[in-house]
Amino acid sequence: MEGSVQRAYRHCQELTKREAKNFYYGFILLPPAKRQAIYAGYTFARRCDDIADDNLEPEEKVRQLAEYRRRLEQCLHGHPSGPVFLALQDTIRRYRIPPEYFWQLIDGVEMDLTVRRYPTFADLRRYCYGVASTVGLISIEVFGYRDGQQARQHAEDLGIALQLTNILRDIREDAQRNRIYIPQDEMERFSYSEADIFNGIANEPFQYLMRFQVERAREYFERGQKLLPLLPRRSRACTAVLQGIYSRILARMEAQPSAVLRERVSLSGSQKLALASRELVRSLVT
Repeated sequence: MEGSVQRAYRHCQELTKREAKNFYYGFILLPPAKRQAIYAGYTFARRCDDIADDNLEPEEKVRQLAEYRRRLEQCLHGHPSGPVFLALQDTIRRYRIPPEYFWQLIDGVEMDLTVRRYPTFADLRRYCYGVASTVGLISIEVFGYRDGQQARQHAEDLGIALQLTNILRDIREDAQRNRIYIPQDEMERFSYSEADIFNGIANEPFQYLMRFQVERAREYFERGQKLLPLLPRRSRACTAVLQGIYSRILARMEAQPSAVLRERVSLSGSQKLALASRELVRSLVT
C-alpha cells in the first residue's frame, strides 16, 4: 500500500509541474512530505477546475462534478479510487484537514456552470472564496500555523488576492467563454461595457476600471501578507514566493492595463526561480 501511495503522490507532482507553473515554483521550497501533500490538494482542485473549463456539454459537466463529489465521499470514508484520491486520503488523514474545505471548493467550481456574471463584489467574493480561499485554507493545514483564527482569516484573504489577480489576467480568455468576472455594478460605474471587453477596447474608462480592480487586489494582498509570520519558516518562504509572483503580475497589469486584452501577463521561469531562491535564503537566515 505504501508504494501505491508514493506512486499516487508522484502522479500528483507530475500534474502540478505540468499544469501549475506559478504554484509549482512556490511548492518546491517545502519539505518533501509537505510538498507531496500540497501536490495532492492542488491536483484535486485542478481536476475540479478542468471539468468546469473543458469543452463539454453543460449536462456532462454537471454529471462529472457529481461523480467527483461521489468519489470524494468515498475517499473520506476510506475507499479512494484512483491516484488523486489515494494521495488525497493520505494527506487529509496525515494533516487532519477539515473535509468541508473540499466540499466548498467543489461548490465554488460549480458556480462556473451556471453563473457567468456577478452583479456586485459581494457576489464575486463568494466565488473567490470557493475556488481560491479554500485552497489556502487546505494549504495552511499542511503548512502548520499559530494563532488559528488569524491564520485562517489571512489565508482566506490571500486566496482572494490571488483569484482577483487571475481574474484580471484572464479577462480576454474568460470573455471568450462568455464569462465576465468584473462586477457589473463597477463596470457600470466606470462606463465600460461588456461589448467593450468582447471587442478588446482599452479606452480611458477601462484604465480607470482596471486601476480600481488592481487597488482592491493589492489591499487583499496586504491583508494576506499578515499570514507569513504565523507560518513555519519553509512554509513562509513558499507562501512568500506565491505572493511575490502574483504581486508582480498585478504590478505589470497596473503598469500596462491594456496588455490583458491582448495576451496573458506572466513572469518568466528564470524570474520565478530567482524569486524562489531569494525567499529560500531569507527563510534560512531569519
